[in-house]
Amino acid sequence: MTVVDLEAGRLSVRVSTKGGLVLGFWREVGNGKVTLLRPSSSDNVDALGSACYPLVPFGNRVKNNQFSFDGNDYQFTANTEWDKHYLHGEGWQADWSIARQTRASIEMGFTQSGGHTPYVYQASQRFVLDETGLTLTLMVENRGERGMPFGLGWHPYFPLTPGTTLLAPARAFWTEAEGWLPGERTAIPEDLDFSSPAPLPHRWVNNGFEDWSGEAFITWPELATTLHLTADAIFRHAFVFVSDTTFDPSFRRDYFCFEPMSHLANGLNLPDLGDLKILAPGQSISGSIYLRPSSI
Repeated sequence: MTVVDLEAGRLSVRVSTKGGLVLGFWREVGNGKVTLLRPSSSDNVDALGSACYPLVPFGNRVKNNQFSFDGNDYQFTANTEWDKHYLHGEGWQADWSIARQTRASIEMGFTQSGGHTPYVYQASQRFVLDETGLTLTLMVENRGERGMPFGLGWHPYFPLTPGTTLLAPARAFWTEAEGWLPGERTAIPEDLDFSSPAPLPHRWVNNGFEDWSGEAFITWPELATTLHLTADAIFRHAFVFVSDTTFDPSFRRDYFCFEPMSHLANGLNLPDLGDLKILAPGQSISGSIYLRPSSI
């Protein structure tokens, strides 16, 4: 495991090759720092204790750990002890290797073959910091012998203060079914309508949003700060997560997740693959998200 600090102007980021994680993102203001992503408690945390982790070769769960594609049946094995489903791919649990590094940027990658998944692929992740913000770029290349559906995403943890609001317009909403799986496509509930700035509900939230606009604003009035998140066109969907003490007894309502994704959860079992992209051997997809803080 290697931990690297990046700096540019008033901004700083800490990343780790363990899981390809972001461990923190900060902006200097006066004599202090504003926290823009929930910082990890130590450098040796796993993804669930990080500030952000990658979703590759796709994100979220696969119903019954199986799917059929192009005349073949595929099976996954659960990759955590606490969830019966194969979850979030391998990137968040992999050991990444550094390919390039500067004072304000780093690129890392890993190769996957075998294990919990029928997928064989090469993934790379690049973090670039400048004086205006942080750019994250994720790429996956199919290294297998046949075409397969692929997707990308990130799972960032944002600080949640009493005054926090989220602006993130989308066109549709997916309910949650048993086993933390997506249920049905429906209209967006009133308390999860982020077409204008709105607070996060005081309840469990674990839902996908379809046709997200690709733009979000997270505002912390107590910190006099807004974070402008934009995403490349490939990231047409998003997931919102707010925990509770039933799921996590240590939860203190101090973070929430807004996860840009190229596809819908459980896309492998949707008729149109939920916007997963079919990659022939040797083909790849990539996309970036941009995090730009400003004072208010």
